[in-house]
Parts: sequence; structure tokens; C-alpha cells
Amino acid sequence: MLGQEIGIDLGTSTVLVYMKNKGIINREPAVVAVESTGGKLIAVGGEAQKMLGRTPENITAVKPLKEGVICDYSTAEKMLRHYINKAVGGSLIGAFIKPKIIVSVPSNITEVEERAVIDAGLQAGAGRVMLIEEPLAAALGVGINVDEAKGNVIVDIGGGTCDIAIISLGSTVLSGSIKVAGDSFDDAIIRYIRKKYNVLIGERTAEQLKIKIGCVYKRDKLLAMEARGRSLVTGLPKTIQVSSDEILEALKEPAGTVVDAIRTLLEKTPPELIGDICRNGIILTGGCSQIYGMTSLIRRELDMKSVVADSPETCVAVGLGKAMEHPELLKRK
Repeated sequence: MLGQEIGIDLGTSTVLVYMKNKGIINREPAVVAVESTGGKLIAVGGEAQKMLGRTPENITAVKPLKEGVICDYSTAEKMLRHYINKAVGGSLIGAFIKPKIIVSVPSNITEVEERAVIDAGLQAGAGRVMLIEEPLAAALGVGINVDEAKGNVIVDIGGGTCDIAIISLGSTVLSGSIKVAGDSFDDAIIRYIRKKYNVLIGERTAEQLKIKIGCVYKRDKLLAMEARGRSLVTGLPKTIQVSSDEILEALKEPAGTVVDAIRTLLEKTPPELIGDICRNGIILTGGCSQIYGMTSLIRRELDMKSVVADSPETCVAVGLGKAMEHPELLKRK
């Protein structure tokens, strides 16, 4: 017997949970802390994120998803169970009423990766698991009428993947997914700082640099920020001053890869849809779409207008809620 309907935006960096008639009820980092021996759940979400890089030997804090797909099945199942229980009440799970869950997945997910998501959902207590491609969910969340015979381009730049899709008549005409997104931007900043300053900074420091002074197109005003790390020369803590121009240089390669992926998909687009796309422009969703200058970079490199959706981080989750009213868009499992 199936009960509530729950949408889960299973992101590499963040998990958002949408419940029918309630909206988004949870939004937390995709991090889980478990006992190193036995695998007992210690913490999920924000509390687990605080433990990253700070745990004793008996506790392991991990991100169970990498590049948009499950890389640690056991931990992912524990994380899903936690969020399902939190959404519908622990007493319902494993009893007579099990929820139906809709999970967003990358466009190029393989059958094996799909199976891992489905099995993890079922083991976590779902009665049925259905999937939807992230760009299609994002299009619904933005408010696009996907059933119209009009071409729309959605670029969802998340934590682990950048998903690009041409959508028309209720389906994906063309899609592509690259494993270059927010996490790749962080890694690029870490590499740049290490090479230029001989200083090793952590992932969270790189993310703060990206958020606060990061850019992929030159800023009108130069910004700067202090970053603390470990000197690779002395092995001691060291503080450096990093400018927005330096972050621009660090992000040049991954940002260029994103633009190239959009260009490649547009080159394959049927001529009938190109006119629609030129009129409508490119719609950007996902947390990393908010980095300064992304729309300007696309305009310069592709000669096309683009716009960042309102509340880009929640578009997929809101789209999952709308997909509950459009079951024909879902992959049933």
C-alpha cells in the first residue's frame, strides 16, 4: 500500500526533500557520519558536514554521492532512510503504508546507476521509486510548459554534474551531462592556490572563496578575501590574500568546459528548435549557476542570452513536486 508522495533532489552536495501539499520540507548537505566499524548512523546533513576532516578514528564522515550518482551504496541507503523517516514519520516506514518517492537523476545516468538509486530507495523504506531527469524537473520547477511544441534549453549546474537538455513536447529532445560543476570549481581553486602559493586549503575554504569572490567573467570591482591553509614548505598554518581575478584565472578551465558542453548540444539541435531557443534564451538552474559572470560568459562565447532562474537551487525540488501531477514524465520502476 502506497502513502505519501515525496520528491528527493538527490544532489552531490545538497539533498532537498519535497512533500506533496507541503512543499520543500528539508534541505541539508549530502553528508553522512557513521561508525567506522559496524556502520551505525551517527549524523546526517549539517551535523555530519561539521565532522568532515575532523572525525576520530571510530567515526567516518562521507559524501555518499559523487558526480551525481551513488558511490557508497550503504551510506546512501542510510541517508535516504533518514530523510524518508523524517518526512513521513518513522512509524510508517516498514509498516503498511509506504511512500512513493520521485528522485532526480543526471541525464546520462547508466542502467546500473539507475538500479543503485532504485534499490537504495526501496531498501530505505519506499514502496515505489520513480526517476526523472534533472533538467526536465528543473524546467518544471522554473514554470516552463514542457508540453508545448517549443524548444527550451535548461542548464542545471549542480555540485557534481552539469546537465544540459533541449526540452519540447513533454520530453527531452537532446541531453548531455558532464562531470564538471560546483565540486570541480572547488578543486580548481584548490589546485590554483597550491600551485601559486604552495599552500594547501580545504574544500570548505575553496567553496567560500568561490561563493564570496568567485567569478567566471571579470568583475567591475576587484574583491579580495583571506584564506587559511597549510604551507607545503614549512608544514605550518599560513594565511594568504586571494583576489577575485585569481579565482577567475583558476575557474577559466572548468567554466570553459561548461560553455563547450552547451555549444556541443546546440550544434546538434534540430533547426526547427533553434529559433525557439534564440528567442527564449538559455535558462540556468542549480547552485553553481549563481557564480558571478556565468550569463555574461555564455553571451560572450555563444552569442546567446541566458538568465539565472529565480531560486535556482530549489528548481529541481519544486519540479519534483510538479512532476507528481505529470506521471507521464516519470520513469516508472
